[in-house]
Amino acid sequence: MNDLHREALVADAHNDLLMLVARRPKARWAQYFRERWIPQLREGGIDVQVLPVFIDDEFRPEGALRETLRMIEAAHRIAEGNAGEVALCTAPGDIAAATGAGKIALVLALEGCPQIDNDLELLQTLQRLGVRMVSFTHFGRSALGDGSGEDAAGSRLTHAGVEAVGLLEELGVLIDVSHVGRGGVEHILELATKPLVASHSSAFALRDHHRNLTDEQLRGIAATGGVICVNFFAGFLTAAEKPTVEHLADHLEYVVNVAGADHVGLGSDFVAEVFGEKVPSCDRPLVIQGLDVEVFVPGLEGPAGMPLVTDALQRRGLSEATIRKVLGQNLVRVLSSEA
Repeated sequence: MNDLHREALVADAHNDLLMLVARRPKARWAQYFRERWIPQLREGGIDVQVLPVFIDDEFRPEGALRETLRMIEAAHRIAEGNAGEVALCTAPGDIAAATGAGKIALVLALEGCPQIDNDLELLQTLQRLGVRMVSFTHFGRSALGDGSGEDAAGSRLTHAGVEAVGLLEELGVLIDVSHVGRGGVEHILELATKPLVASHSSAFALRDHHRNLTDEQLRGIAATGGVICVNFFAGFLTAAEKPTVEHLADHLEYVVNVAGADHVGLGSDFVAEVFGEKVPSCDRPLVIQGLDVEVFVPGLEGPAGMPLVTDALQRRGLSEATIRKVLGQNLVRVLSSEA
């Protein structure tokens, strides 16, 4: 790990590790996180880790809320059981307190909203439990709007989705536009009065995939004061058979140039361990949205490889100030905002 990475504030907007924690017996949640994930996060120099709550199809629709509550409880227990190493940050000021004490700051997010359907009052319930960021959908259709996999429908937000924008801003919960379809992102940009986040999205101009953001969308998010956190997943970075960290650096540098250095961050979307554990061999190769999702950038299969990103950005000649912003300052700024 080079000196700049070691000294910088490093924040990752999207790692699905909570899914693996919740698969263990509850008595082992804290121990498993301590033994499996704290070493990786420390090796990667990660100071702030957003933990999305993603609900697999097996729990939808009936069990979605129950599994959400289990995963949130797991997050609280891993923090309580590792209080010397990590802190669950449920309020804006908590991140500075945690990182100042040398702890890894954990932040809860919702990836899609199958657990609430159109019962928007549950967003406040989940905010009370510590959720700090919410995206409206995944690849498909939800009660709030369509995911990017439904772009052919040309749809925007539903009435409930419009209400959700206002409610989340009132609650001080960040709205995450990753996975939202093109029309929905445009709709949110029209409505938003506070900074938006794309927790794990890359640049459409470099890789033509519906999960990526157009230049217009990148600029729109930046105009809110928000942050685009670039996804590390190889299929969203390049069509090359052998992806490298340079493809990721291409996207980071491109978004810096289009949106500005104050509006770019990291959204790793590390899923190698998730797929490795959850997907049976009979389902391999695992192809989702036309992509083999088990092709990863070498060295960036998990959080321990995060210093490779800093190395790549330094090779590009980006200034130290810009690299520090991208590594974590920008994301932490919006996560810590009281607005």
